[in-house]
Amino acid sequence: MNRTLLIESLKRPGLVDLAVVGGGATGLGVALDAALRGFSVVLLESHDFAGGTSSRSTKLLHGGVRYLAQGNLALVREALAERATVLRIAPHLAQPLPFVMPSYRWWQTPFYGLGLKLYDLLAGGAGLGRTEFLNRAQAIQALPGVNPRGLRGGVKYWDGQFDDARLALALARSAQAAGAKVLNYAEVTAVSRSTQGAETLSTLDVTDRRTGTRLALGARCVVNATGVWVDALRDRSKPAASGEPSRMVSPSQGVHVVVDRDFMPGGHALLVPRTRDGRVLFAVPWLGKLVLGTTDTPRKDLPREPDAFAEELEFILAEAGQALSRPVSRADIRSLWVGLRPLVAAPGPADGGTQALSREHTIVVDSNGLVTVTGGKWTTYRAMAEDVLEHCFAGQLLPRKPGGLSASHRLLGAGLTGLPSTPLHAAPGMHLYGSEWAEVQKCQGVGNLLGMGLTEAMVRHAARVEFAQTVEDVLARRWRVLFLDAREAARMAPAVAAILSEELDTDPELSSFQALCDRYLPPV
Repeated sequence: MNRTLLIESLKRPGLVDLAVVGGGATGLGVALDAALRGFSVVLLESHDFAGGTSSRSTKLLHGGVRYLAQGNLALVREALAERATVLRIAPHLAQPLPFVMPSYRWWQTPFYGLGLKLYDLLAGGAGLGRTEFLNRAQAIQALPGVNPRGLRGGVKYWDGQFDDARLALALARSAQAAGAKVLNYAEVTAVSRSTQGAETLSTLDVTDRRTGTRLALGARCVVNATGVWVDALRDRSKPAASGEPSRMVSPSQGVHVVVDRDFMPGGHALLVPRTRDGRVLFAVPWLGKLVLGTTDTPRKDLPREPDAFAEELEFILAEAGQALSRPVSRADIRSLWVGLRPLVAAPGPADGGTQALSREHTIVVDSNGLVTVTGGKWTTYRAMAEDVLEHCFAGQLLPRKPGGLSASHRLLGAGLTGLPSTPLHAAPGMHLYGSEWAEVQKCQGVGNLLGMGLTEAMVRHAARVEFAQTVEDVLARRWRVLFLDAREAARMAPAVAAILSEELDTDPELSSFQALCDRYLPPV
C-alpha cells in the first residue's frame, strides 16, 4: 500500500487494537509481535524509521562484556539468547564477528580470558565460537594495525554485528507484511482517553509531516516507544494534575568516529576493556570502514541531531591513537555521529553521570492507559516487545493472545539469496538486500552507479518499497553513506534528489541534507 492510500485508510472511522508511537527498534518490535499474534496494529513515527537512536548504535549485537564485569548475569544471559535469535531471523543483516582484546600486561590475558570463558558458558548452545588465548604473533595477525609496543598477546572471543537502520527497515516491512500499518513522518501530537459505552478507548491526534494532513485515530491500547522522547509524550497525554512522575529517561550520548579500514584492515574487531575513564573502546570493521567509539556523556537536552562535545572527540582520538599503531587525527575522520541513549532515570537525585544507570528497560502503565517503554538495547528489542505486550495484557488493555512467533519469524530478505556469502564488514553491496535483491534489479537504473555501491535502481526501490521520502532517508538509513563518509554523501545527494523527485510528489529536502553532511564532519 502506498503512502497516500495508507493515510486515506487511517482516516476511515474505526478502531485498531494497538497503536504504537515510535518507529525505532522497540516500537517496530512491538508492532511486528502484535501483528503476528493477530492484533490490528498501526505504528506511527514522527520522523523516519530508526531516525533517532536506533540508527546510531555501535552496530553490535552483544551480551555485554561490560555488564558481565558488573555482575549482571541475568541481563547478559538474556542478551546472549536474543543475539542468537536476531542472527537467525536476519542473517543478511546480522552476523557473528570475532573480537580481540589485546594484552599489554602479564595479568590481562588470564584475567579477561577467564571472564570471557564465563561469557561462553552463559551463552550455552547460543554461543558463536569459543574464547581463545592468543600469543603476541597471533594477536598481531588478527589485528593488523594494533599497537605492537609492549603487546604480550590477547584474548579472542565472539559477538555479533549488524546494520541497525536496515534491520529496523526489515522489521517495519515485516510488520507491514504481517498486517500492520506503518507510517513514517506521522507525528502524534496528543493522546486522550475516553469512555464510549462499555469500552474505554484512546484517540491519537496525528499530523502527516510530509503533507500537513491531520487525522484522528482510535485505538484500544497505545504504546509509547519514542525512545529518549518518551517523557514528552507522557506529559502531553496525561490528565492535568495527575501527579504521575514525568521523568523516565536520563539521556546519555555516545559518539562514534569513522575512519578508513587501512588503520586496521583485518576482519576482527578490537576491544580495549578499560579506558582512562573506565569505559570500553571499540574499533569495529563495518561496511568497508572502521568505527571507533564510544563515549557515555550525560546531557539534559534532546536534539534530533546531537553534536559531539569537543572533549568526547579528543578522548576517542587519543584512546584510538594508543590502541592502534598510528595516530588518528581529525583529518582522518570520514564521518562523526552521535546517538542518544534512553537510560532509565535514577529515582533519587542525579549525580551527573550515566554509566551507573540501568541499561535494562522499564515499562510504566499510566492511569490513562498509556503504556510507556524505555531503556534496553537493540540486542534485546524482541524480548522487550514481548514484555510490553505482557503489560498490555496485565492491564486488561488487550485480550491475551499466545506469543513466541517473533522468535522464529524470519524477516523480509532472510531467505536464500543465491549470492556469494559476504561479511558485513565488507563494503556495502547487493548482499544487504538478502533474498530481496532480485526485486531491486527490476527497477530502472541497475547499471547507473551513483557511488559507494548505490545504484539508481536502489534509490527507486527505496522510494517505492522501503518508505524513503527524503535524500536523508536514502543516504543515511537505506544506504549508510552518511554514516560512512559524509563528504561522499554530500557529493551523491543531488543525483539521489533528482531520482526521488521523479518517484515522489514531495520535496526530497536536498539542501537540508547537504547542511546535515557538514555536521557529520569534525569542526576544523
